[in-house]
Amino acid sequence: MENFRTKQPPVKTVSAITGIPVENRVLKNGISLFMINAGTEDVARIEFVFRAGMAMESVPLLAGITNMMLSEGTWNYTAEELNNTLDFYGIFQNLTTDRDSAGLNMLFLNKHIEKAMELAGEILFHPVFPEKELNLMMKKRLAGYRISREKVQNIASDCFFESVFGRNHPYGRPVEEKDFEAITPALLRDFHSAYYTPRNMAAIISGKIHENTPYLFEKYFGSFTDSSLPAGNSLKAINGQDAAKIHIEKPGSLQTAIRIGSATINKRHPDYPGLKILDTILGGYFGSRLMKNIREDKGYTYGIHSSVTSLDQSGYKVISTETGKQYCTLTIDEIYREIRILQKEHVKNDELEVVRNYMSGEMVRMFDGPFAIADSFKAVWEFGLDFSYFNRMMDTVKTIDPEEIMRLANLYYNIDDLHEITAG
Repeated sequence: MENFRTKQPPVKTVSAITGIPVENRVLKNGISLFMINAGTEDVARIEFVFRAGMAMESVPLLAGITNMMLSEGTWNYTAEELNNTLDFYGIFQNLTTDRDSAGLNMLFLNKHIEKAMELAGEILFHPVFPEKELNLMMKKRLAGYRISREKVQNIASDCFFESVFGRNHPYGRPVEEKDFEAITPALLRDFHSAYYTPRNMAAIISGKIHENTPYLFEKYFGSFTDSSLPAGNSLKAINGQDAAKIHIEKPGSLQTAIRIGSATINKRHPDYPGLKILDTILGGYFGSRLMKNIREDKGYTYGIHSSVTSLDQSGYKVISTETGKQYCTLTIDEIYREIRILQKEHVKNDELEVVRNYMSGEMVRMFDGPFAIADSFKAVWEFGLDFSYFNRMMDTVKTIDPEEIMRLANLYYNIDDLHEITAG
């Protein structure tokens, strides 16, 4: 009998991403509701999304603290009552803020969908921002900030974003201790009033969609109106520094954190899929060139990683690692060496095939289940794109050739344009 344990399973080509069911409804007040009915269990997840991220801040911390304070008391619930009610109905809630957006996730059994809707409306549109709870939160956040300042990886990352985007832009503006004293309930209320509005909101529900979902959304969210004028354009110009080499001294640190990268294109640019493939080859997975060279061959670090991230106003690419101070210069030299090789030598077909298979598998996982589909939908919808983006990505993964990879390496990884930040 054949021993299948010694036989490699066949590699199958992944087909295009098609047939993803997304139904769009628009409530009478303009709120967009996207429904992804793809679940088998009687569970659903709602993500409420607002363009209320750090890019909208007038002062540091404002977007994140506003979002975190939403569940610290509402018109009809104290924070304790709200938490007890969520626990009683088994509703999981998570408040999130990133650079461009903020919002609320709720996971619940469908039999409790109406209660989930009611509580979401309370949290999102009727917070009271109590001063006592705010003061307690700011003390905890300040304590956490002081601890984070002892870690070289945090110091290097903050300096990297400041260098790339400029300290006057929310993408790069550093947080300082004095910023924790500047946040007041009045600031939170003003930010909430400007950005947590129906015109600035969308909702994505995924899972096994309850038949009454459109009716319940209209019931609990369709009556909200915008009580303020549309928020002005608070977006600031990105004015990063020229490529810089910066070292932040951290006495007593055993390791040095390294961040190397720059601003770059985002998902709206036609080169972005190819840039993601180039990044994967360089340092985007465990078998990447940086990992093989600097971790496995040289032993300079336990891990090294590169990434390309898309933001609304820009994008950025960064290579990140921590290493012993005696290996810092050697590690940086090897990073640049790997970039230069990509600029001068064609990627071999066997390596490219491994990357094709890896990225194809990762894309399959991005659509494995209704919640993953919802995450993937949000990842393109926020940029004004649709699922055809993933088909373009899949097509690029299948067809990109070594010549195109070399072109992208020379275009987007000019070493003279890279910011080099070390802390340790």
